[in-house]
Amino acid sequence: MKKLLKLLFNRIFLVGLPILIQIFALVMFILRFSSYFVYFYAFCTLLSVIAVLRILSGKTNPAYKIAWIVPIMLFPIFGGLFYLMFGKNKLSKRSKRKMRVIQEKMTELLGQNEAVIKEIQTRDLSAANQSRYIENYSFCPVYQNTISGYLTPGERMYDRLLKELKKAERYIFLEYFIIEEGLMWNSILDILAEKASQGVDVRVIYDDVGCLFTLPYRYDKQLEKMGIKCCVFNPFIPILSARMNNRDHRKIAVIDGYTAFTGGINLADEYINSYVKHGHWKDSAIIIQGEAVWSFAVMFLSLWSQQKKTDEDYEQYRPVASLEKVFVSDGYVQPFGDSPLDDESLGETVYLNLISTAERYVYINSPYLILDNMMMTTLCSAAKRNVDVRIITPHITDKWYVHAVTRSNYDALVESGVKIYEYTPGFLHAKTLAVDDKLAVVGTINLDYRSLYLHFECGVWLYQTQSVLEVTADFLKTLEQCQSVTVEDCLAVKWYKRLSSSILRVFAPLM
Repeated sequence: MKKLLKLLFNRIFLVGLPILIQIFALVMFILRFSSYFVYFYAFCTLLSVIAVLRILSGKTNPAYKIAWIVPIMLFPIFGGLFYLMFGKNKLSKRSKRKMRVIQEKMTELLGQNEAVIKEIQTRDLSAANQSRYIENYSFCPVYQNTISGYLTPGERMYDRLLKELKKAERYIFLEYFIIEEGLMWNSILDILAEKASQGVDVRVIYDDVGCLFTLPYRYDKQLEKMGIKCCVFNPFIPILSARMNNRDHRKIAVIDGYTAFTGGINLADEYINSYVKHGHWKDSAIIIQGEAVWSFAVMFLSLWSQQKKTDEDYEQYRPVASLEKVFVSDGYVQPFGDSPLDDESLGETVYLNLISTAERYVYINSPYLILDNMMMTTLCSAAKRNVDVRIITPHITDKWYVHAVTRSNYDALVESGVKIYEYTPGFLHAKTLAVDDKLAVVGTINLDYRSLYLHFECGVWLYQTQSVLEVTADFLKTLEQCQSVTVEDCLAVKWYKRLSSSILRVFAPLM
């Protein structure tokens, strides 16, 4: 009886049941009316045709278009209606106004020091152009007077995060896709509660869908009772809506305006291997200290203001003026954020720019390899012009269907000369890209459609920093624990697996 009551009051059951009821009611409504009224059938068919024309005329990725057109044409009665409910990703005029205010605020607070960008330009025009693109479309400038360090695996990041949190005197901002009660989060929470009691401004943003299975209902209220300000991003409600597509996939920690972390590591035990979920969990993060941290503070506050509908005084969170004397320049560091609501695929373009300008090598860590035609062509073209392109993916998967799509892309890549490796000890969750010993990106961006087009993401663009060499060195060390994927391996895949993977690839943008 207790198990039954626990199930009935479980959050998954409470939100899942209404959604199933809505789907069932919608399907029954359509079936009933399509059986009795030829006009209703004609209306739905016309609606599907309009939906297809709307998709074709849109600016979305071609693969995303195909993923919607196929089911609409196969099921004209259901297809058009489902697209109108789930497929649109357009901002309302009100939301556009809000986004414009945020962009103007970021532009005002994050002005580019032209001397820095000109200095990069004298060293490498291509790198300067890439940096300028990031500044133009994410409103985040490139900085000096910043040091950076690459942290891998998750245990290293965890230890360093605890040390830095204990030093906090003014504020702590945490923004994460997944938070789960356990060793990692509980030890962090103890520090947050202690700091909040000391008068430190402690704030937490977590994604509601990301934490659907990991945190209890109304967990934000528990944190508020501890003195920790909390914001739940895009709260999940059991109503069929496309709004649930856009998630906050960022992982950001900002401490006192002079220390920040980002990368692939969420605040849950599998990320530090205290809980074995998919074999050994290989992940990574970047710590930056100095001027560049201000961009992450503004990113956090912008999202907080948007979600909480508050007007923050950003200036009170600026780091102290003496930081320039504390943190010497270690190359050039440029944090950036990517929003799905601005019609600019910034994360993908940053990757494409790096790969396109590589001369010697491109080394990529990604848990997923769900590529559109542009990314596939760019990777293959780089390999064909004799650039050493290597990609590490997991050997043990977290989602079988996503891993099937990942492996279905191996054929074209390997045939073009791209070297693919799978991390045999377990699951590789790091998201890094390193180029030619001089450029790298470490962040939250996966090589899949959700990260590149639907999620809020972030990363750090690095040029001529010591951390670039650290990313490369760790990649080469990780190869020692990987198995290479050969042309023979690709040809040995059974026909029925190829067929199922091909079908999954069509719908990959919707996964």
